[in-house]
Amino acid sequence: MSARTTAAPATLLQAAAEVAELAAGVAMRWYRQTFDVDIKGDGSPVTIADRTAEQEARAWIAQRFPHDGIMGEEFGLERGDAPRRWILDPIDGTKAFVRGVPLWGTLIACCEGETVLAGAACYPAVGELVAAAPGEGCWWNGSRAQVSRASSLAHATVLITDERFPDRPARRARWQALAADANVARTWGDCYGYLLVATGRAEVMVDDIVNPWDAAAIQPLITEAGGVFTDWRGRATAFGGDLIATNAGVARATRAHLVEPESHT
Repeated sequence: MSARTTAAPATLLQAAAEVAELAAGVAMRWYRQTFDVDIKGDGSPVTIADRTAEQEARAWIAQRFPHDGIMGEEFGLERGDAPRRWILDPIDGTKAFVRGVPLWGTLIACCEGETVLAGAACYPAVGELVAAAPGEGCWWNGSRAQVSRASSLAHATVLITDERFPDRPARRARWQALAADANVARTWGDCYGYLLVATGRAEVMVDDIVNPWDAAAIQPLITEAGGVFTDWRGRATAFGGDLIATNAGVARATRAHLVEPESHT
């Protein structure tokens, strides 16, 4: 796909993939280069790569979908009253990015309300692109992606971004119990862990705290690859503030460990 034409792509799936590749390519200009790192109010880092990649993505969307809203991690919300909006994370995994670690990506989602219409994640440092839309499948570098068939935690790889769980000891204990039952537990986190689940290289990826720009693009990637995507209360939403993504085979066992006790019915 080319990012040079000003015409809108034929489908939202194609559009999400195209703008994800564009923004990721912009970020790659600074990868393993020297640049300043600023700290935002929430304590997370931000760089010229984050800001420039988001600006390029916003310009691309505004030119092709001028009536749509845009929400991005670095520059907030514009056209907030639009029924459809794009949600952007120019670099998910900025801490990895600034250290020259390749486990980062660009996330793009298109939504109506809290319904995700298409999502894409581009990982330029490792050469992988995955994109999905409801009913159109999940596509990994042009081939159909599918979660693994593992059906037991004893054979599963489970992943998390940060296992410290500040101020949430009950959640930490539940994660530790899950990790103890799994074959492999690792902190291959941020959006990279979800790539591994969607493409069958891991079975579980969880995050204790996420924003919409961290989660919206991921939802169709997991579900269209045959997996299960919920928050920590068992709801199928990208807007719950936390996230559990699994293949189908260990979905029930994983959520038996992690879903908040008061949510069980």
